[in-house]
Amino acid sequence: MPPSGIPAKRALPSKEAALFKELLNLYETRQLKKAQKTADQILKKFPEHGETLCMKGLVLTHMGRREEGLELVKKGVRLDLTSHIVWHVFGLIQKGEKNYEEALKSYTQALKFDKENMNILRDAAHLQTQLRQYDSLVETRHTLLRLRPNLRSNWLGLAVAYHLNGQLGEAKRVLEHYEESLKNIPDYDVEHSEVMLYHVRVLEDLGELSEALSLLDVSAKSRAIIDRVAIMEFRARLLSKSNMNDDAEHTWQALIEQNPDNYSYFKGYLSNRGIDLDNITDETRPKALEVLKSFSSQLPRAAAPRRLALAVATDDEFKELAEPYITSGLQRNIPSLFADIKSLYRDTHKLSVIASIAERHHAELKTQEQPAPDAADAAEPPTTYLWTLYFLAQHHSHIGAHARALELLDEALAHTPTLPELHMLRGRVLKRLGDPYGAARAMDEARVLDLQDRFLNTKCGKYRLRAGMQEEAQDVFGLFTKKDAPSPGADLEDMQSVLFLLEDADAHRRAGNLGMALKRYTAIQKLYTEFEDDQFDFHGYSLRKFNINIYLNMIDWADNLRSQPAYVRAAIAAAQLFVRLHDDPTLASRSSSSSKMSDEEKKAKKKAKKAASKAQEDPKKAAANSNDDKGLDATPPKDDDPDGSKILKADDGLERAAEFLSPLTTLAADNVDAWVAIYDVAVRRKKYLQAVQALNRASALDESHPEIHLRLIHFKKTVSCLPQEPPAPIGPVLSQSTSKLIATDVALDIYNSQYLQKHPGSPRATFAFARALKVLGAPIDEVENTLFGLLHPEANLDVKTALDVLSYLNDISSSRSEEFRTACDSKFDRSTVFKTSEEVVILRKEAVAPPPDVATAVNGDEDKTDVIS
Repeated sequence: MPPSGIPAKRALPSKEAALFKELLNLYETRQLKKAQKTADQILKKFPEHGETLCMKGLVLTHMGRREEGLELVKKGVRLDLTSHIVWHVFGLIQKGEKNYEEALKSYTQALKFDKENMNILRDAAHLQTQLRQYDSLVETRHTLLRLRPNLRSNWLGLAVAYHLNGQLGEAKRVLEHYEESLKNIPDYDVEHSEVMLYHVRVLEDLGELSEALSLLDVSAKSRAIIDRVAIMEFRARLLSKSNMNDDAEHTWQALIEQNPDNYSYFKGYLSNRGIDLDNITDETRPKALEVLKSFSSQLPRAAAPRRLALAVATDDEFKELAEPYITSGLQRNIPSLFADIKSLYRDTHKLSVIASIAERHHAELKTQEQPAPDAADAAEPPTTYLWTLYFLAQHHSHIGAHARALELLDEALAHTPTLPELHMLRGRVLKRLGDPYGAARAMDEARVLDLQDRFLNTKCGKYRLRAGMQEEAQDVFGLFTKKDAPSPGADLEDMQSVLFLLEDADAHRRAGNLGMALKRYTAIQKLYTEFEDDQFDFHGYSLRKFNINIYLNMIDWADNLRSQPAYVRAAIAAAQLFVRLHDDPTLASRSSSSSKMSDEEKKAKKKAKKAASKAQEDPKKAAANSNDDKGLDATPPKDDDPDGSKILKADDGLERAAEFLSPLTTLAADNVDAWVAIYDVAVRRKKYLQAVQALNRASALDESHPEIHLRLIHFKKTVSCLPQEPPAPIGPVLSQSTSKLIATDVALDIYNSQYLQKHPGSPRATFAFARALKVLGAPIDEVENTLFGLLHPEANLDVKTALDVLSYLNDISSSRSEEFRTACDSKFDRSTVFKTSEEVVILRKEAVAPPPDVATAVNGDEDKTDVIS
């Protein structure tokens, strides 16, 4: 008879029961081979014992036999649905596959049959945190604390759970009970110090400032908190919020003296005096300047107060402060001086003042008989003249005077040809002029000046990608990637290089290889998913190590991860491609036929295939070094779409685009392009309410945006062409929202003309007007004539808009595309993006031709190169 409470099919005789306990111990100690043999002993007599099957499957998974192990686990679950062990094992497998929702369901099932299993409860708590199920997390943490109140991490885990759930009062109560239970705390206990700082943070967030200040002071005096900088920062904030301004001012000043280049300390000091640096007014401006000038005199080596004063000052006062700041930066040869002050250019007066200072300084230096390093009586060293030229070139390029920037760079290069910054800036200017091949050449010249500089090589590879020179870019990237990798690109993807993936995707997109472009954009999406998954291990680690404040900051970072510009840009670009493929399915076949693999890509593909087969032959090697649950992690999936052809022909393109864009509705809510992309996908999925909502949000940000104007016309026409009005409540809401966007009594062609009249000098507005004509069914001649009107000198056409127009003419199969290309090639004489294919081949060869021997340049001008040695 089986023991009471154990189902008959699960009960084992005493010998096998002892073997099963031994199996569990062997697994815990990672004696996997012995564990496998023990499981086989049990299964010889009881081949349908679900728990043993699951344990054997778990062991095999750790040994690298993942598929075989997974089948055994699934079979074991089916044979015993009421065992907490089988559900726990199944949850471990799901967690290893990053399928957190299913893993949590398995743990929940396991807890139904063993409500007080500490391991399951702990793992469930981590999964609930990962999935942001904070209500359930509080309950789980309560259970853990009730079962093991002697563990400090359980107290802290409950406090953090309350904090994440927005119940700060409960978090405070838990921390108080925890601290009351502590005895014999050793001196300088870092873990206890972190907990006390977290307690102060909770009190500060609750607004209980006096209690927080009292706890901070007591803990600091007793050395319970040992982080002196954190004590001062908390104390300064708490004193300021408590209106104890004199004490707060002394604390902020002490922090500034300790770290005079920390901008937040100056902002805190000024905020304590009622001055908000981010929202300065005419009343607070003189007070702020007085304070910042005082700090500048007290701390003459600190740049922060002088830079903040430039942001606050206006008119003559700004000129008075800017003169020494810029002059000092040039004399000290600070390469980042322009990057430091270019944010001031938003104010046109400050822009003109900075320009006049730099130009005057340049003229004074140029009137000297030098620069020459052998002139002992020179007022300024030659390096000052060099960096003044560099600064002025950046200034002129920033304001659009690219020709003048190139003149200054030529002068600077004649002075010192071996300064990489000059070549890099020349590349940036040429890029802005529409010459990607010349830009790539300039970056290569910068690179060869220091072949061991990874930054220079990366910039060179990036510019080659922008010029469509992907094979040449791979050559540069390969200098710093693993030699045994299938290809430099594959290694960069393994190293999670978002920069490379994004630039490579854009390069494939411009070349018309839409499959590889989508493959790269999708790889970026997967990388961000991996970044989110990486936080999982910290849910347990941070509580064990008591790094609570940093942990909470990480949670906030993870919640806003997909707001980063790289993800936003990739999501919008991928959505645009999926929309194009939906509108014109023939693009898939055309892109596939036009994108032939290069010899380098073929070699990389062959090498990747060989590496994958080698990994499959020896799967145990990867699992040999695994610890804990790491052997459960799913192996990287085999790349069955090396050229992107499958994703190109996928039937669910719009669904993929919607998934890509979904996070942007909250994390990029102020991005017009994101809402435009969301509209494009939603309207094609026939999600009309979502489409009109996107238009409303975009219009609220910038109602005159050209792309919004085009979408408004597209949406009004789409809705009007519906065979019947959608049923209530969708239909009335849709009609009401549409009438708010465009008045019902205004014809769309008139609405389109009115828009052009409001923006007569905008090339983007004219481009949107022409595309709207096409949407409204106008003859193609009318569309073409409108677009060719952009070539008029008064149209202010820029290179980027011209490229977009040329691409659009090709998309609509215009017979005048070549004519427009030729006209643009003549109009933009410094640009190379409008050249013929034959000319492009020559330009590409020139861009990677061996640059002049640097040694020759150095030997031919030794005096000048000594300047920067």
